[in-house]
Amino acid sequence: MENNHIPSFCTACYREGRTGDRFMSLCKSGQIINCCHPNALMTLAEYLVGYASDETKKIGFELIEKELQKITNEKVKSIATQNIEDIKSSNRRDFRF
Repeated sequence: MENNHIPSFCTACYREGRTGDRFMSLCKSGQIINCCHPNALMTLAEYLVGYASDETKKIGFELIEKELQKITNEKVKSIATQNIEDIKSSNRRDFRF
């Protein structure tokens, strides 16, 4: 994270049945960015809340805030931002696109 790399704990595509041809069509069209990027940020937030040291939380949440700004679909950005706030404030889990 200190090098601006996002560790992803995401299993959403597999859990949503986005495998094989369905997954590849999302990749080829570029629409996977609306799934993978926010899912990676949300699963990172879950990890930070549940397991990280205070120092790691600081680094991680700063990275999340920076990366949220890269989401170009405003609806996806808004939902991801709200879900991350819910993860931080209420320990809710298992959000996914």
